[in-house]
Amino acid sequence: MKKVLNAFLPLYTTTLLMLLGAGLLTTYVSLRLAHEQVSGTLIGAITAANYVGLVIGGKVGHNLIARVGHIRAYVSCAGVITASVIGHGLTDTLPLWIFLRLIIGLCMMCQYMVLESWLNDQAESSQRGTIFGLYMVATYLGLCGGQAILMLATGFGITMLLIVALCFSLCLVPIALTTRTNAKPMVPAPMELGYFFTTIPKLLATTLVMGMAVGAFYGLAPVFASALGLSTGQTGLFMAVTIFAGLVSQFPLSWLSDRYDRQRLLFYTAVLYAVASLPLALLADLPFGLLLAMAFVASMAQFSLYPLAVALANDQVVPERRVSLTACLLMAFGVGASIGPLVTGAVMQPFGANVLYLFFTLCGGLIAALSWVKRRPEIIVDAPLPHVVMPEGLASSPLAAALNPTLDEEVIQDAMLTDAPVEEPDEDPPEGEEEETPPRT
Repeated sequence: MKKVLNAFLPLYTTTLLMLLGAGLLTTYVSLRLAHEQVSGTLIGAITAANYVGLVIGGKVGHNLIARVGHIRAYVSCAGVITASVIGHGLTDTLPLWIFLRLIIGLCMMCQYMVLESWLNDQAESSQRGTIFGLYMVATYLGLCGGQAILMLATGFGITMLLIVALCFSLCLVPIALTTRTNAKPMVPAPMELGYFFTTIPKLLATTLVMGMAVGAFYGLAPVFASALGLSTGQTGLFMAVTIFAGLVSQFPLSWLSDRYDRQRLLFYTAVLYAVASLPLALLADLPFGLLLAMAFVASMAQFSLYPLAVALANDQVVPERRVSLTACLLMAFGVGASIGPLVTGAVMQPFGANVLYLFFTLCGGLIAALSWVKRRPEIIVDAPLPHVVMPEGLASSPLAAALNPTLDEEVIQDAMLTDAPVEEPDEDPPEGEEEETPPRT
């Protein structure tokens, strides 16, 4: 542990400072807009713009890092974010705020990619779990620390924005001074959406719904707390407790996921998420302590869903496709996180803030329905690539030829043209006969 901390302390410190500013900015923007009685639809749009930027940043980040390297990419993005944060204090024009949040999301995705690819590249296999476990601790501590700073706020002036800009400026120092600069250039992950739509459609849909819930939480949970009449300090505490629940849930989750069926674990976690969110949707006047306790349980379940879905998806995909799988899951999550705040913000305006946790209840129920299966799906461990599982209905169809990678290309084309069933060639020719290869024209 001490060796890992000494080796990766600059990256962990950078992560902590970066998330400190990001967590404070997200909650501050939502609270300020709610205080100025901006409509829930516009608050949702500003939050959604951040996640749209994250999705776009996945592509931009690969190209930027490949062109200028890890440190230069991180430094340039931190500079742009700092300027964008200060831009929030220079204007009250909401369309410009939407654009600034999109730019911040795009640049933050590039920063995430720098940090995580750097850690992946430098991590030894025997220490990878410890390295990324400490990375997640730094992430959650940064997010919680941002809420703690908000608890000390006395108003919605430019002071909080200056603190956010300060965090993003200071996060440059550790990574710029680190001597571990031999990270390899990144290779863009292939996007095989068509393949994963066929093999794991329910998990992709589940990931999209999870994104909707998490996006709505980060953008509108401060609005929910403010609508209940909580002070700025109480809202900061509410956000800190619910985000800290995500850190607490990682430890029992990692233990359970290695010992129990992950499909069932995902189902029961989704049910817990729905059940824990329902009282917060139906009960209006809860004591503050009980409100924190119930929101803590709901957030523990919420932040456990995505890691479980990722682990389950990796169980069902061959190792050679896992890089592409990660890219597709992140895209599905980002699209969902862009939709969730828009939909929920629009509904909260006429029906009240409790609609947020009603939305979480519906998301939990939908995830439970998607993850419920009567029979555990087959898990692919080390199947050769390409490998396509063919249902019985396609076994005698000419389409089966196109799905079978062992057949010759010309045999596939003939079968598709004649609608005739395809006979697979014998692996070994009869004794005394040699396999002849017909001349190609």
